[in-house]
Amino acid sequence: MGQISSDRIFGISNDAQFRELALEVFRIQAAGNPVYKTYLDLLGIQAGSIKSLDEIPFLPIEFFKKHRVLTGNLDHEVIFESSGTTAEGSSKHYVCDLDIYQQSFTTAFDKFYGDPTGYCILALLPSYLERKNSSLVYMANELIHLSGHPGSGFYLDDFRGLIRQIEKLEVEGQSTLLLGVSFALLDLADDFPLEMKNTIVMETGGMKGYREELTRTELHERLSLGLKLETIHSEYGMTELLSQAYSKKDGVFFTPPWMKILIRDPYDPLSIKSGRSSGGINIIDLANLYSCCFIATQDIGKITPGGGFEVLGRFDNSDIRGCNLMME
Repeated sequence: MGQISSDRIFGISNDAQFRELALEVFRIQAAGNPVYKTYLDLLGIQAGSIKSLDEIPFLPIEFFKKHRVLTGNLDHEVIFESSGTTAEGSSKHYVCDLDIYQQSFTTAFDKFYGDPTGYCILALLPSYLERKNSSLVYMANELIHLSGHPGSGFYLDDFRGLIRQIEKLEVEGQSTLLLGVSFALLDLADDFPLEMKNTIVMETGGMKGYREELTRTELHERLSLGLKLETIHSEYGMTELLSQAYSKKDGVFFTPPWMKILIRDPYDPLSIKSGRSSGGINIIDLANLYSCCFIATQDIGKITPGGGFEVLGRFDNSDIRGCNLMME
């Protein structure tokens, strides 16, 4: 993979560059990623026959639970691990180059929100802090460090301390980013209603079994009411990716230039849907240079006008089709 530099990935500025690099990476990973190569072989697909992004087979995300998904022969620097709330266990992402992850989330944050030094960054991520090897905690910790603000930091369950900090920052007129897991933000909004004018609240999704599941619209309505905010921001990421998409309003996400969303037919996992019909979310994340850049998620979504996308829900395990190859 040495011939593909991170500068090429994070320097993408148009669709043509993305397409060219994505197809190049596909050919490399089809040959050099044993798990992905075996998957393609079982599907009877020759890498040389793939000429467009729509033709690329996407690796079911469940494979990260059962297999070591790696491209090339580098040793991994860290293993990011999911919460493992399902019966299948946790996903493991073997990351060979943490610098690429760092460059990915800092470049994307700067693109969507500007320099972290402009914010006091507060992280309300209790369920993630309680376990090791969370990619979200790693990202939040680095952004907190980069902010350089003495008030930036993590909060586990000290809501009163968090409230005091936010109120202090509001009086000072300090731009603040509160990044939180959904159930913790709901607890905050329900029990400690606030009025914030200089604070962005960004939810990362996930009730993790702590509260009833809500649609994103319901979640944002409750957060907006309790925290007296017109808009709630969202971050869309996962253990198996090294990039994030962001939503600033209405639950519509946008990706950085090195990340692309395609929608697959839920009844034909190798078929990409055109237009704005809903289906399974496929993700091309070119930052996944040393694992697999082509991931078929369990999320349901659709492309929106203007090039964004919405996340509408998740497939039940019984609804996943085409994912049982190699899973045992």
